[in-house]
Amino acid sequence: MSNPFAHIVEPLDPQRPDHKFFNLSKLGDPRYDRLPFSIRVLLESAVRNCDEFLVKKGDVESILNWKKTQTETVEVPFRPARVILQDFTGVPAVVDFAAMRDAVKQLGGDPEKINPICPADLVIDHSIQVDFNRKTDSLQKNQDLEFERNRERFEFLKWGSKAFRNMRIIPPGSGIVHQVNLEYLARVVFDQDGFYYPDSLVGTDSHTTMIDGLGVLGWGVGGIEAEAVMLGQPISMVLPEVIGYKLQGTPNKFITSTDIVLTVTKHLRQVGVVGKFVEFFGPGVAQLSIADRATIANMCPEYGATAAFFPVDDVSVQYLEQTGRDPEKLCYISQYLRAVGMYRNFSDPSQDPEFTQVVELNLCTVVPCCSGPKRPQDRVPIADMKKDFETCLGTKQGFKGFQVLPERHAISVPFQYNGEDYSLSHGSVVIAAITSCTNTSNPSVMLGAGLLAKNAVKHGLSVKPYIKTSLSPGSGVVTYYLKESGVMDYLSQLGFEVVGYGCMTCIGNSGPLPEPVVEAITQGDLVAAGVLSGNRNFEGRVHPNTRANYLASPPLVIAYAIAGSVRIDFENEPIAINPQGKEVYLRDIWPTREEIQNVERQFVIPAMFKEVYAKIENVNERWNSLKSPSDKLYTWDPKSTYIKSPPFFEGLTRDLKPPQSIKDAYVLLNLGDSVTTDHISPAGNIARNSPAARYLTSRGLTPRDFNSYGSRRGNDAVMARGTFANIRLLNKFLGKQAPSTIHLPTGETMDVSDAAEKYQKDGHPLLVLAGKEYGSGSSRDWAAKGPFLLGIKAVLAESYERIHRSNLVGMGVIPLEYLPGDTSDSLGLTGRERYTVVIPEKITPRMTVEIKLDTGKTFNVRMRFDTDVELTYFQHGGILNYMIRKMSEK
Repeated sequence: MSNPFAHIVEPLDPQRPDHKFFNLSKLGDPRYDRLPFSIRVLLESAVRNCDEFLVKKGDVESILNWKKTQTETVEVPFRPARVILQDFTGVPAVVDFAAMRDAVKQLGGDPEKINPICPADLVIDHSIQVDFNRKTDSLQKNQDLEFERNRERFEFLKWGSKAFRNMRIIPPGSGIVHQVNLEYLARVVFDQDGFYYPDSLVGTDSHTTMIDGLGVLGWGVGGIEAEAVMLGQPISMVLPEVIGYKLQGTPNKFITSTDIVLTVTKHLRQVGVVGKFVEFFGPGVAQLSIADRATIANMCPEYGATAAFFPVDDVSVQYLEQTGRDPEKLCYISQYLRAVGMYRNFSDPSQDPEFTQVVELNLCTVVPCCSGPKRPQDRVPIADMKKDFETCLGTKQGFKGFQVLPERHAISVPFQYNGEDYSLSHGSVVIAAITSCTNTSNPSVMLGAGLLAKNAVKHGLSVKPYIKTSLSPGSGVVTYYLKESGVMDYLSQLGFEVVGYGCMTCIGNSGPLPEPVVEAITQGDLVAAGVLSGNRNFEGRVHPNTRANYLASPPLVIAYAIAGSVRIDFENEPIAINPQGKEVYLRDIWPTREEIQNVERQFVIPAMFKEVYAKIENVNERWNSLKSPSDKLYTWDPKSTYIKSPPFFEGLTRDLKPPQSIKDAYVLLNLGDSVTTDHISPAGNIARNSPAARYLTSRGLTPRDFNSYGSRRGNDAVMARGTFANIRLLNKFLGKQAPSTIHLPTGETMDVSDAAEKYQKDGHPLLVLAGKEYGSGSSRDWAAKGPFLLGIKAVLAESYERIHRSNLVGMGVIPLEYLPGDTSDSLGLTGRERYTVVIPEKITPRMTVEIKLDTGKTFNVRMRFDTDVELTYFQHGGILNYMIRKMSEK
């Protein structure tokens, strides 16, 4: 089919007539100029690919008619320009690709058709742990241990980089995927085969949205969906609503970008933006650096939106220049974006698009804050922290409660560490980590932390030695400017040595706490605290022994480490008393924005970025020396406990089987609200008494060799046993937190995977009941793959987080949703009933289906297949099955 928009193709530069672009601003359609900038990228994608996809369905017209069609379910195709992965999600993706090649070959097709069509970059950043800290050799020791634990995984990834075209691996020790993307991988505008178009991407990590701060439209998807995109399948999405978030005013000189993003997160959770785009506009945006914008965009999953977009402006181009991008590329980026009307002046209200809804924030109203103790959206102003924590102590068990008896609030447990006497109480800080993509990408907060450390040391302050302090920069550039600006030595003196380049504490790779600290916490049943500059603080995520975890800016992480407790009022109480007996307050050591910006202008320079990234792909000698096979088909090692051929495609045939009703299913788990993907598929340490540990022990491993769930994502036998293995899982069947359930036929309490195995042996299908926001958190595909392997055929919830619902669809697990006004309580469901889900022969998107209980009760629910394409995937038994059948066609 010829492209119907060929008439508006024109050269970008008259001197280079072979370099062209679609100039959609010349459509002559007044609707185009009112579109949100993020929707314009979708339109570019549809037009660029419209000779291939669905033009007959009027996609372009639907997008142009965005304002009018928001109330309808309008399906549009979106083909991202590229895909980005990290190793925890990248390993299972490459495992799936290897297994898909085997399956295509078995069906008589060409296995090499299983190959990325668009560029796919994989950054290894999730494997390193904080095993060593506070020593100058901590970085080297942690990196050595990372290779010792993960050599097999790394060799497998290196095989993948050779076996598949268009797949690039950024080796361990390089940085965090989203910062590397921001500083190095992002194109902003693609120039491919003489054609210009906007950079866009999807990633297998929920915080892929960080790149939206640079004007690149991107968001996290499940690994399963990303694999389909890599194989050339467009994402079929419902045209989203776009919330305009207007920023005005100037932030207080003591405010950080972390304070802003935590304020935005709470605000947008209240507004309700799940499944929507958020686009930032207004004069306040011009006050924010790209690092500030990236911080706000990064935490998009925490406020529930699909994307959080900042269009390109002068500040964006200056950032590209600062990070060492090629001057010729900067020229055509600006030229192209201006030509298509996608270059923004935030001070010009005439450029403001139409939005579904507009909400506002005056930056001058933002105050210093943290979020916690268990969720990112639970913002607490620093002035209220002490009172808020003490209230949480006595409040009923929940997101803001620990249910500690009043007489135990003041308990203190003495212990010895390195021959010195100390004590712990509720609120004592035992982990203080400057970590994660959210903040370590931002020079203003990192230099702010360094300047605060400098001031603290000069005032004679220190951090107690038992507190596990760490610094995990997002890239080598961060270490470079911290050293050049002279603040690294002060950070080291307070215990914040560089321990690795990766996600580390933010994803639960915190490493062990000192044994005396663990014993004191256990003895007193203490609510010990972790403070981290991360984006997630769900229960059980950061460390099993920190029941309270607070998200904070890097300077505040250091402040709480010095104070030693979150039970402090920084305004009215000294942060510490120095050796001379003088009271020192936080305000005495806190640097201003002007001080920080002066240092940033002097020391964060293009030469640093050019030097670091010129050698990023081959600087790691241990990676360079790894050996890997060059065969196009992977030779599976049956002895491996890391890499295993998954059973997803066993018995797959060319022929489709019609969908069947789910008959007399038992409920495996009866869950409440805000069940996260951390609850469903943990990423941290493998508990020694867990089913996964028993499996690894049976394979001859000792606990020292267990590694983490995240590192084992290439082995379905471990991951299925780890599904619902989070110690903080609250199952209504038990009435307490535990990774267990009741096997209903026998009444026996069992580990979840053991109960599922027993149900499967008896031929019983399974369901999960849940409340609101089921599947919030990280975009891990094992939170869908694991339930599939346990025999779960459907989930019935009040609402879903976007990525997890998509992942369930991708695995052929049916996402069912209560109709408005219905809940398990209003319907009188106990979870002990048997459930039959009646699936008709003809299925349509978002259709209502009937559930029949063995009690005789019936009720209706909505089947959350939102598009025709999702229904196609379901009919094939999942998206990967669909791709295998498609690739097997001759």
